[in-house]
Amino acid sequence: MHHHHNLDYVEFAARDLAATKSFFSKAFGWTFTDYGPDYTAFDHQGLEGGFYCAPLASTPAQGGALLVFYSERLEETEHAVVAAGGVIVKPIFEFPGGRRFQFTEPSGNELAVWSDK
Repeated sequence: MHHHHNLDYVEFAARDLAATKSFFSKAFGWTFTDYGPDYTAFDHQGLEGGFYCAPLASTPAQGGALLVFYSERLEETEHAVVAAGGVIVKPIFEFPGGRRFQFTEPSGNELAVWSDK
């Protein structure tokens, strides 16, 4: 259901669309709908979105938004990210209210996972 003025969709560049799809499928159980060879979409992940082929990546250091997943089992999620081909760029650390880690997926986009546990 769409809500007026709520964030509704996000798009990321992906240098390697197949590797990015494989990573998110393995690490987080996502499924995708392809719209031609250069675009794939995901849904039912809290925020719908997609990946388009481009030699770019989103990182906070370059002014990109940092999208943050929630996990009830942070260490387990960190292991799944690594096993799926993600690279940990900031290992688990504490902050007021919880803990988190940051990683890049195969196309270089940086994301994070946090937990209040």
